[in-house]
Amino acid sequence: MTRVIVAPDSFKESLASPEVADAIAKGVRRVLPEAEIFICPMADGGEGLSDCLLAALGGEKYFLVVTGPLGQPVTAAWVALDNLTSVIEMAAASGLALVPRLARNPLQATSFGTGELMRAALDAGCRRIIVGVGGSATSDGGTGMAQALGVRFLDAGGRPLPAGVPALLNLAGIDMSGLHPALAEAEVVAACDVSNPLYGPSGAAYVYAPQKGAGPDQVALLDAALAWLAEVAAADLGKDLACYPGAGGGGGMGYGLMMFAGASLVPGLDLVCRLTGFDELLAAGADLVITGEGQINEQTLYGKVPVGIASRAKKHGIPVLALAGSVALPAQAAAQHGIDAMASIAPGPITLDECIARTPELLADAAERALRLICLFRRL
Repeated sequence: MTRVIVAPDSFKESLASPEVADAIAKGVRRVLPEAEIFICPMADGGEGLSDCLLAALGGEKYFLVVTGPLGQPVTAAWVALDNLTSVIEMAAASGLALVPRLARNPLQATSFGTGELMRAALDAGCRRIIVGVGGSATSDGGTGMAQALGVRFLDAGGRPLPAGVPALLNLAGIDMSGLHPALAEAEVVAACDVSNPLYGPSGAAYVYAPQKGAGPDQVALLDAALAWLAEVAAADLGKDLACYPGAGGGGGMGYGLMMFAGASLVPGLDLVCRLTGFDELLAAGADLVITGEGQINEQTLYGKVPVGIASRAKKHGIPVLALAGSVALPAQAAAQHGIDAMASIAPGPITLDECIARTPELLADAAERALRLICLFRRL
């Protein structure tokens, strides 16, 4: 019997990965109704992590009004996979999508809401906290998150710093005495898919803050604030993790989680594959793996889900098809990274809004077209 593994990422602003996988499977069944199809929604450390793990492992989703990136109340969700393990997305509470484009300001954006979600999970008894650090609006080094968990950032007079990242330039001390007591017995895991340090030319500010609305002068100010945070924290806490790969993820949330919550950093896709048993599924064999994401382009080659899935499939000699809303990657480049074929779900000239609105239908149709081609060539 033909075995097909469907393992896509979410299509941003359109469908979560479980819905993407279901739509692709629908198209496969039109061509191979007897096939054994394994639906494996995927995610990295960004948006969709909690929905992916909830679909794969089961659990409960809880909603909470928290502090948004610019201080506004937002309703955010966190997931309890079981009584001890929770999944939190930075994007849900402190995400860039929560801020209108013209209002984006990483100098003032805070990760406080992410800390509130962590606090809620700890208060509910969870002792393993998985935090996806992608998709943030912030560049505060995780200080907002830490404040929500009881850490105090003080000026030279022992007074709490005012809001805003530039205030970190006046940081003189860090008081950890009020840290949530449950963190002492909790395991915090940061799902992070970048390797940037906290500050410097390849750090959180210079690489990511321009995408969050920062101009050149603001970027320099943010970088200086993060560098000073690292210097004071190293002196007060006795450890310096500013250059640890991934410290700059999520606007420095990787650093903040390590320094103030004792977190370990792991690649998000590796975490998902381990928790869901995906590698064992591949080892059992398959005739085809279908993956995908909203856009396949040069960025796909740098740790995105399709390439991560393809590299795993290649270890077992399994061919890989990738579907996307748009494809802007040369076929040779994709093949060098394990993706044997790519296809856009767009059936012809179509607006982005229409493509987003029709994504489930277009995914199923694209999967059907691709499978019919594959079956045709098998007969030649």
